[in-house]
Amino acid sequence: MGEPVKLPRHLLRSVAKPARYVGGEWNSVTKQETTPEGCRLTRFAFCFPDLYEIGMSNVALHILYHLLNQRTDTWCERAFTPWTDMASGMRRLGLPLYALESRTPLAGFDFVGFTLQYELSFTNVLSMLDLSGIPLLSTDRGVSDPLVIAGGPVVFNCEPVADFFDLVLIGEAEDMIHELLDLYRETCEQGVRPADWDRQAFLKKAAHIEGVYVPSLYQVSYDLDGVVAAVEPIEQGVPPVVRKRIVLDLDAAAWPDKPLVPSTEIIHDRVALELFRGCPRGCRFCQAGMIYRPVRQKSAQTLLNQAKQSEAASGYDELGLLSLSTSDYGSLGDLTDGLLEMMTPRHTSLSLPSLRLDSFSLELMEKASKTRKSGLTFAPEAGSQRLRDVINKNISEEDLLSAMRLAFHGGWNGAKLYFMLGLPSETDEDVLAIADLVDKIESLYRSLPREARPRKLELVVSTAVFVPKPHTPFQWVGQADPDEVKHRQQLLRDRLRSRSVKYQWHDSQTALLEAVFARGDRRLSRVILEAYRRGCVFDAWDEHFKLDIWLDCLHSAGLDAVFYANRQRRTDEILPWSHIDSGITHDFLLNEYKKSQSGQTAPECRLACQNCGAAAFGGGLCFDC
Repeated sequence: MGEPVKLPRHLLRSVAKPARYVGGEWNSVTKQETTPEGCRLTRFAFCFPDLYEIGMSNVALHILYHLLNQRTDTWCERAFTPWTDMASGMRRLGLPLYALESRTPLAGFDFVGFTLQYELSFTNVLSMLDLSGIPLLSTDRGVSDPLVIAGGPVVFNCEPVADFFDLVLIGEAEDMIHELLDLYRETCEQGVRPADWDRQAFLKKAAHIEGVYVPSLYQVSYDLDGVVAAVEPIEQGVPPVVRKRIVLDLDAAAWPDKPLVPSTEIIHDRVALELFRGCPRGCRFCQAGMIYRPVRQKSAQTLLNQAKQSEAASGYDELGLLSLSTSDYGSLGDLTDGLLEMMTPRHTSLSLPSLRLDSFSLELMEKASKTRKSGLTFAPEAGSQRLRDVINKNISEEDLLSAMRLAFHGGWNGAKLYFMLGLPSETDEDVLAIADLVDKIESLYRSLPREARPRKLELVVSTAVFVPKPHTPFQWVGQADPDEVKHRQQLLRDRLRSRSVKYQWHDSQTALLEAVFARGDRRLSRVILEAYRRGCVFDAWDEHFKLDIWLDCLHSAGLDAVFYANRQRRTDEILPWSHIDSGITHDFLLNEYKKSQSGQTAPECRLACQNCGAAAFGGGLCFDC
C-alpha cells in the first residue's frame, strides 16, 4: 500500500485552507488493514474531482462512503482535487496524492473511483491521477495499478473520457458496487491480488454485471463526415447496450446515519435529506429529470427517522431537503410538520431549495422560516410563454406573479430568478420578455400599500447558457453560437437598469466547452489529455479557464468545437451515447422533440403517462399512480 504520506507543516502553512488536506473529521471512518481472520481489506478511494468544500457537499459521496464502510471486507476513504497551491507544493516536494483517512497514496488502492458531476471536471480527474502516479490511460495500467472507476450523471455519456477509465457504473451504484466488489474479492487470495492476476479477464467478467460499462471492450467507427458510424463490442459475450441500474426501494436504501462533519466550512454546510429520486415534470432541457426516472420517494416516517439520526450524530443546526422538485413530494406537509416539531426546540432550521412556481406555498415557506428566514429562489427558465411551452416548463406568468404576491404579503422583499439563454427557437423577443416579467414584479411590489410593503425590493436575475444534454429531447439541438449568446446577454443587461435588480450571467465560453464534452465522442480523450499537459485544470473556475488552449488542442487533433457543440444532429444519427440505455426510449425523446418544435406541451407523469420507458424498471411512480 505504501507508507502514509507525511505532510510538512511548512507546506500546510503555505496554502489556502489547509483543513482541506488533513482529514480527521467527525464521523470519518478508520479501520485496520486486515480482518480478524487475517484477510486484507479491499481499499476503495472515493475521489471527487474538485475542491474539498464542493465534494463534501455532494450527497452521493456520503451515501457511498457509508455503504462501502458498512462492509467488513472494505475500507472506503476520500480524496479531492488539491487547489493549485497545494498541487504545486506536493509536486515540488515529491508527495503523492493520498486519501484523507489514512494518508495512504492513491496508487496503493485497489479501486480509485471518481464521481463525475459536471463535464468541466475532466482535467481534474487527470490531475488527481497524475499526482497519484497512476497511469492516465487505462491501456497503460498494469497488474498492480488501481482499477479506475467513474460514476455520476455525466457518465451517461462518458465517451470523451473513455480512455481514462477501466470501469464505468451507469446509473445508481448502491447495488452494482457490491456486485463489483464481490467479484473482485473472488479473484483475490485473502484480499490480495495474486502475482498472475489478470486485469483484462477481470474487466471482461465485470462487463457482465448489469450497469457496468467497460469502455476498452467497445470499438467506435466513424463516417467520413466525422459522425459516429457504430459503437460495437470487440468480442462476443460483451453486451452491445449497457442498461442503467436503479434502486427501487429508497426506504431500504443505504443512508448515512452518521454523516461526515467537515472541519471547515463547505458549500452546503448542513444535513441533507433525500426526499425522492427522479422528477415527474418532464422539462425537455433537464437531463437529471430524464436519467433518474422513474420517480421513487421515501416515506415521511423514514425521512423523519433519518433526520433525527443525522442531526443527533452531526450537531448541524440546519437541515436541507434534497430532490429535483421538492414541492412534488407526496407527503410534504406531514414531513415538514414532523421536522419542525422535532427541530424547532433544538433551534435547527429547515432549508428549502428552489420551489416550483405553480406549487409555491406561503404556508410552507413560513414553516421553513420559523427558525431562520431564508431567501426565495424560483426558476421560470424562459421569459415568454411560447418558449416555456417549447421547453415544457408548464408554468405561466400568473404563476410567477402569484408566487411573488404571496411572498410580498409574507414579508419577503425579493427573490432570485433563474433563466436560460440560447434555448431552442429563442428570439430576441423571448429574451426581452425576461425583462418584461421583472418589470411586472416591480409594478406588483409598488402596487402594495406603502405600510404593507416589505423592506426595499431586491431581485436577482441569473441567466445560464443552455447546454443540450444527452438522453433529453434536446439532444439533437445545436447550442447557440457564443456570439449570439453574448448579444442576448447584452440585450438583457441594457434592459435591466432598475436599481432593484441585479443581473448575473454565466460565461458563454465555458458553456461552449461544456457542450463539446456533453455531446462528444471518445476522440476527445486525446484532446483532454493534451489540454491537461498544457496546463488546463479547474476549467469550471473562471481564473483557470483557457479556451484558447482548448480550441488549439481540438484543432491539432483535427476536431472542431462547432461540430460537437453547435451542430444540429439528425434524428436518425448514431449518437456517441447510443449504446448507453438510460431507460428512456428513443421514440419518447423524439416525440417530445417534435412536440417542442410546435410548442406543444406534455402533462407531468402523475397526470398522464407518456410511455417514456421507465415503467420497464417495475416500480416507482409508474406503478404508484
